[in-house]
Amino acid sequence: MTGTAAAVLLALCPLLLAGGFLLGRRTAHPAGHSDVGTPVERATFETLHTASLAAPPLRAGLTEDTARKAAGRLRTLLGTDALCLTNRSVVLAWDGTGDQHGDPVMDQLSTLLDSGRGAAFDCSCGDLDCPRRWGVAAPIIVDHRVLGALVAYAPRESAVLARATEEVARWVSVQLELAELDRSRTRVIEAEIKALRAQISPHFVFNSLAAIASFVRTDPERARELLLEFADFTRYSFRTHGDFTTLADELHSIDQYLALVRARFGERLSVTLQVAPEVLPVALPFLCLQPLVENAVKHGLEGAVTRSRITIRAEDAGAEALVVIEDDGVGMVPERLRRILRGEGGPTAGIGLSNVDERLRTVFGDAYGLVIETGRGAGMKITVRIPKYRAGVHSSPSSHQDG
Repeated sequence: MTGTAAAVLLALCPLLLAGGFLLGRRTAHPAGHSDVGTPVERATFETLHTASLAAPPLRAGLTEDTARKAAGRLRTLLGTDALCLTNRSVVLAWDGTGDQHGDPVMDQLSTLLDSGRGAAFDCSCGDLDCPRRWGVAAPIIVDHRVLGALVAYAPRESAVLARATEEVARWVSVQLELAELDRSRTRVIEAEIKALRAQISPHFVFNSLAAIASFVRTDPERARELLLEFADFTRYSFRTHGDFTTLADELHSIDQYLALVRARFGERLSVTLQVAPEVLPVALPFLCLQPLVENAVKHGLEGAVTRSRITIRAEDAGAEALVVIEDDGVGMVPERLRRILRGEGGPTAGIGLSNVDERLRTVFGDAYGLVIETGRGAGMKITVRIPKYRAGVHSSPSSHQDG
């Protein structure tokens, strides 16, 4: 079970326990009549539905804006008349009446923020008509750090409310942990993209510029076209926005890369590109295919090979797009390939294959890793499956127009 799945499973239990408190309030003071389901079923549904509405803001972290958006849902979840969310220094959001109680609450939370243990306190104020007489606070803890507190207010002490507040605070903590996991995953993906950019060979840059220079006198128009291709290719490779791109943009960048390679190798390299137009808008991780094509060029022209053919196909496969990159080069011993995919290939093996395989699995799931067929002297065939739709995977606007 992954850490995210375990966290989600952990989140359900506190919500259902808090739902028992909500059920007690709803059955004791029914707000209306419903013919759908039993009271328990209705209360369970309402609890989970309310939690689902509170979760998205919290998945962005604990800020004044996210706390304000979530506080009302959390107050509904607990069925209290007032509730507040704090970080370690200030009240981020107050929902309900009696917000004058928000001024002294940070002093009342000092012990909780230091110890990480829940607290209950008398909160009577000078207003005789104010029903807020008692408060209960529970810590919000992420990665063993107390980030803040959830505080619920009531007219009188209630052991049930104290337990429900504790459980809802645990659920809030889980959502913030998931937010941290999302940010960690983003940082990992960004680091992997930086590693791929670093892998763009200085020799490729030097050889491309040398090839362009060779045409300056003999064919100035060709030199100009190649220089524009080089500029566009590097602009795309070093863009600074978005973790995802479209298949159209990735293939366009690959075409520019191959134009520069063919300028150097001439007739030694033959490339066939077959693309189904309907898969061009499909979103995929940025710089996901270019390393695979670079690998095909490298191994296709390795050793004593005098001529190499590379075929790139992008096909419609129902709910998926299928990209196949194939070369007729020297191939590879399968055991060496397995070591490379495990990240054990050594510095000369590069990081392209393992990097792309890991990113595909991270974004789409383990079923979407690279499928590679190869053997010594048998060339290499790499198949990439890309879901046409996956929640959270959206391409950025076309970067070929970026300045």
